[in-house]
Amino acid sequence: MNAAARTVSSDPSPPQVVGFMLPFIERALRDRVRYRYVQPRVLHEGESFRIEAPCCSRNVDPDGGVIDIALLTPAADGSWSLKVREHGAGAWQLYAEGLSLGEALDTVCVDAERKFWP
Repeated sequence: MNAAARTVSSDPSPPQVVGFMLPFIERALRDRVRYRYVQPRVLHEGESFRIEAPCCSRNVDPDGGVIDIALLTPAADGSWSLKVREHGAGAWQLYAEGLSLGEALDTVCVDAERKFWP
């Protein structure tokens, strides 16, 4: 596991699953299209994985602070939901559900609509 990842909070997910998922998500983020020069961080929160990164565009945080990018949450059927941060409202908004983890990560990494990496 690289130094950019850290696990926060305790939850019912088995540690070996979390230990596998964090580096998997981090590796996928290396292939993103936008802001490749920043180091995003993947945080384990409850059953979800939250991605955060410095705000290089200064569109959300004029000081370039760390902002939320995406929230990935597994469903009981093995699919994943993907949420995007509505920074103005300070809340997560459902973007898609019923995705494979690969589909969810591809959506975040390509970000054709500039929703995740504002």
